[in-house]
Amino acid sequence: MGSIRFPHLGITLDHVIKSVSIGGFEIACYGIVLAFAMVTGLLLAMRVAKATGQNPDDYFDLGLTAIVISVICARIYYVVFSWDYYREHLSEIINLRQGGLAIYGGVIGGVTTVLIFARVRKLGCFRALDTAVIGLVWGQMVGRWGNFFNREAFGGYTDGLLAMQLPVSDVRAHEITDVMRSHIQTVDGVPYIQVHPTFFYESVWNLGVLLILLFLTFRVREKFDGMVFLSYLLLYGMGRFWIEGLRTDQLLWPGTGLAVSQLLSGILAVISVVLLLIGKKHKKGTKEYESKRTTEKKD
Repeated sequence: MGSIRFPHLGITLDHVIKSVSIGGFEIACYGIVLAFAMVTGLLLAMRVAKATGQNPDDYFDLGLTAIVISVICARIYYVVFSWDYYREHLSEIINLRQGGLAIYGGVIGGVTTVLIFARVRKLGCFRALDTAVIGLVWGQMVGRWGNFFNREAFGGYTDGLLAMQLPVSDVRAHEITDVMRSHIQTVDGVPYIQVHPTFFYESVWNLGVLLILLFLTFRVREKFDGMVFLSYLLLYGMGRFWIEGLRTDQLLWPGTGLAVSQLLSGILAVISVVLLLIGKKHKKGTKEYESKRTTEKKD
């Protein structure tokens, strides 16, 4: 239990816990936050499904399946790209209490689940993705606060307005860079590193993405199935590309200095732009064709 400080905002949060004890059993705050994010994300997706004329029960069944598979895939993704560590600590592979879930791994698992589930239930695959992705981005927005309690997913040193100070003893030693060490500040006898709160940046970015997706879903009439999902890939990819560049705990592509999530974000953003343009063009062509057919029938 330690304090987290935002010196330029004049905010000090004393005794920020990492876990709670229930009946002698320690439950990590990280896990509590993720569980809340997943459940509320599922409920939001069901609400959107109902509002758009779909069966929310389909999304309840889908959500339960997708949550389990997404967590497994998020862990596999993290372990694979952190194998230099886990090959020496095999027993920790299944230990999720200290974090270690990669969002893109979860997204890949979730999208795959949606596509298979939609095919089995005979639902429109792209429409299902459009609906489910709203619950996903909500879950990402809320889930990032699990990193706050775990004192992880922060960026490098900064002296900006939102700079966050964390006790050195609460942070994994290998995530402290030389630049951070050279700027360690001691407050009341406790040494702190000062960093970018990148978990907060991403949470706020995801809030903006969520609002845009809801606008597209309920206010934009001229759209095609898959447009909301592709917009998510574009918008989230743009934000994650920037934020990932600030972080010190990047998962790197083996044998290179390339951040996996940053590279993937850039690729997905470019692909989504291309597909959005193709989809828009196809939608326009279909509309013009239908308009022409209607005119011919009248004649």
